[in-house]
Amino acid sequence: MRIRPIARDDLDGLQALAQQAGVGFTSLPDNREFLAGKIEAAASAFEERTPVDDRLYFFVLEDEVSGELAGCCAIEGQVGREVPFYNYRLGTLAHSSVQLDLHRTIDTLFLSSDHTGDAEVCSLFLRPEYRGEANRHLRNGALLSKARWLFIAQFRDRFPDKVLAEMRGVFDENNTSPFWESLGKHFFPMDFSEADRLTGLGQKSFIGELMPKFPIYTTFMAEEARACIGQVHRHTRPALEMLKKEGLRWEGYIDIFDGGPTVEAYIDDVRAIRNSRLCQVEVSAAASEESVSRWLAATTQMLNFTASWVGRAPAVDNTIVLSEQEASRLGVTTGDQLRLLET
Repeated sequence: MRIRPIARDDLDGLQALAQQAGVGFTSLPDNREFLAGKIEAAASAFEERTPVDDRLYFFVLEDEVSGELAGCCAIEGQVGREVPFYNYRLGTLAHSSVQLDLHRTIDTLFLSSDHTGDAEVCSLFLRPEYRGEANRHLRNGALLSKARWLFIAQFRDRFPDKVLAEMRGVFDENNTSPFWESLGKHFFPMDFSEADRLTGLGQKSFIGELMPKFPIYTTFMAEEARACIGQVHRHTRPALEMLKKEGLRWEGYIDIFDGGPTVEAYIDDVRAIRNSRLCQVEVSAAASEESVSRWLAATTQMLNFTASWVGRAPAVDNTIVLSEQEASRLGVTTGDQLRLLET
């Protein structure tokens, strides 16, 4: 398994991923024309033809045996520069009565664009057949999640100070969002899937136009909707745990549609970025490919960026010995550099 930039001939594979991702996966709508535009935008970003603050770096996880796309992930260089980036900020209002000697604090939701200009790690999806116990040794989810940090570390000057990730919120057994049913549908004359589709297509102006500009008291919401605030979809929990281990934290911002948390950190504080390092490659025919590895390796060229697991730790002289299979998978030869991370 290896991570690589999405290519222009990956449209069919990307649409298959979008169809499997389903409702609530805002950044990957099942719209062929939109997905083709996303691929072209990513190609332009990797070729560095797009301004730094408007780049989308989109990656795919490729099964080198079958050639299939097993998953995807992405990095938005900066959010909210052209299309507003909205979320709710959870706050508190205090009310008191001296005469009655009563004091109450009430949770509120404020419409916010506080993350404008931050980078975003997004669009992480792994096909069900590549998850689970049978694929545990491949660590596909970790590969998808962590490879993005090596890319940011290698090209640090292309990114701002902070990074965020929006996590998918709670849906019930009928694929319905209690948060949306209690709040969003009262302001938008459409169902969740349509609002989700428009947002995924980048048509977000209706959010600022239709949502109330004043704080929303959560006490007016249904109990099951309040319980969803800052909580994630059951399939999103592993992704959230990986982000938390890297140092991203929930600071009280949530998605305006499903109430899922937005986690964030200063980029230079992210564990994988702080701990990654450059090593020189030595390819050896005597080196065998390990079945399980704790080391993630990524190439140092943007256009041909590739990431995969490797079997050995670097030596004291900062040399990493690769098997011929590992070197072929990463597209490197003796004397090249790799960025390494122990996981």
